[in-house]
Amino acid sequence: MKNCVQSILLQTYQSYEVWIIDGDSTDGTKEFLQSLKLPFNYVSEEDSGIYDAMNKGIRKARGEWLYFLGTDDVFSNETVLHKVFQESIQDKQLLFGEIEYQNGLKFKSSFSRMLWYKNTLHHQSVFYRRSLFSKTSYDTNFKILGDYQLNLKLFKSKVAFKQLRVVAAICGEEGVSKNYNWSLYKEEIRLKVGLTSVFMKPFFYVLGISKFVFRKIFKQ
Repeated sequence: MKNCVQSILLQTYQSYEVWIIDGDSTDGTKEFLQSLKLPFNYVSEEDSGIYDAMNKGIRKARGEWLYFLGTDDVFSNETVLHKVFQESIQDKQLLFGEIEYQNGLKFKSSFSRMLWYKNTLHHQSVFYRRSLFSKTSYDTNFKILGDYQLNLKLFKSKVAFKQLRVVAAICGEEGVSKNYNWSLYKEEIRLKVGLTSVFMKPFFYVLGISKFVFRKIFKQ
């Protein structure tokens, strides 16, 4: 977490607030959080998962734009926020760029129909206008892919977006969405059916099985 906080402090763009949502940690995290000064704020209490924590952060935030950075992630350099907010974004509701993994590989996000096939919008590449959350939030019924479900919902509602030539963050390679077990694909099937029709379930089920088998054969 300390590297994450330091990468925020180094930003040349300083008009921001930070809310750190901690799940009542007992590993010394709370003591570190207590040492932070404004614009850092924190909540330390039990929650029902990562998306419950994110919803808490949304309710606390007062800024016009929201960005979610994991504790194992850092901004890619000190000018990320400056580059994002010097863009012409008045009529946009969603902004996204790229991320880089700690192993050097890059992920270039996209916001297109491909979202129906796979998650093409990396969470740490996206900046959301806060007004988007006036009518929606992360669905805590999804424990792994709540951000994917939200992004598909926003794509379906045709929100105005802009793709930026910015590498927003350097991200860790671990996480629940990187386990690629069957529970991940079951959740993916469920969220897609929920946003379309039960009649699409056979298609999404076959797609999910195909992706699961491919991952097992070629990626492990």
